[in-house]
Amino acid sequence: MDLVAYLIVLAVVGLVVGALGRLALPGPDPLSVTQTILVGLAGSFLAGLVTWLLLGRNVGGIALSVLFATGIVYLVRRSRGGGLGRPVPRSRVDR
Repeated sequence: MDLVAYLIVLAVVGLVVGALGRLALPGPDPLSVTQTILVGLAGSFLAGLVTWLLLGRNVGGIALSVLFATGIVYLVRRSRGGGLGRPVPRSRVDR
């Protein structure tokens, strides 16, 4: 039961961090809820890893996690043909 609760908490944290990361960039991003959770988890993991490597301890926090998630959303947008102020073109979203 503890593992299931832990996985649910991870999913909720990933969803919140990923959603905040998506909101930080203007325009729509064609990401599903699952992809948003994965972006949030990846942002949190990278923030924790970088702070551990640079400072030797866990000081990441939610702000740094959202910053990393925003960077991941930006990279996903760029890989799909969009940009910082220009989301993915409509013709690519419809495919």
